[in-house]
Amino acid sequence: MALDLADYETKSSAAVQAFWGNRDQARQAQTVTGRIDAGQRGAVTAGKNMDGFVALILDLVRANGLTEAEVHRSRALVMLPGYFRPTKLWDVLVLHQGHLVAAIEFKSQVGPSFGNNFNNRVEEAIGSAHDFQTAYREGAFGKYPRPFLGWLMLVEDATGSRTPIREASPHFRVFPVFQGTSYIQRYNLLCQRLVQEQLYTAACVIASPRSAVADGQYTELDAITSLRTFVTSFAGHIATEVARQATP
Repeated sequence: MALDLADYETKSSAAVQAFWGNRDQARQAQTVTGRIDAGQRGAVTAGKNMDGFVALILDLVRANGLTEAEVHRSRALVMLPGYFRPTKLWDVLVLHQGHLVAAIEFKSQVGPSFGNNFNNRVEEAIGSAHDFQTAYREGAFGKYPRPFLGWLMLVEDATGSRTPIREASPHFRVFPVFQGTSYIQRYNLLCQRLVQEQLYTAACVIASPRSAVADGQYTELDAITSLRTFVTSFAGHIATEVARQATP
């Protein structure tokens, strides 16, 4: 059976549009109430700005035949055991017949201060994946095939995220691949390496300007980290799970 990508291009554009729309509403609410939130954190944390991508995941699960799967997103139901810590909250969990099929995290980074959170995002992504994969190895999720682990990042496409950054290391050379790269390019390198090192099944980064509130515009960086690759990998994992259940 051919994979069904659930018209992901249209739905992803709608998700991007909703992301910026939700942020605008959050900023307006802050203005009305007179609250000041440094670094626009309130606009990030108020509401669920990545809900459109969550909806896409649900559509992909259903479209590829896992109709009885449980797709969890509420805080009380997206906690998994860790190996280096007791538990970890994910954004979306997919379970079927009592076993874990997928765990996915959605992140965003907007300006103007792109450098403030970049290292934190990198460390969190690597640490969460290593913790998850070790917990799986140690049997935390039962003796089942390895779950799909996904990481999706939306970065604001702006001058600050596109400007090359110079790095200096006083004792040893920074790897040349990082020299003169922008934050968008660094997120792309991160996603490439998260997959190459088998920390995540798929890792995606898309860049979108604030004007996308009107049209849902976004840009992919390369084939490895593209949204199409992410969606296709996830749909394939779901189809594999369906086939596994059908095997006598």
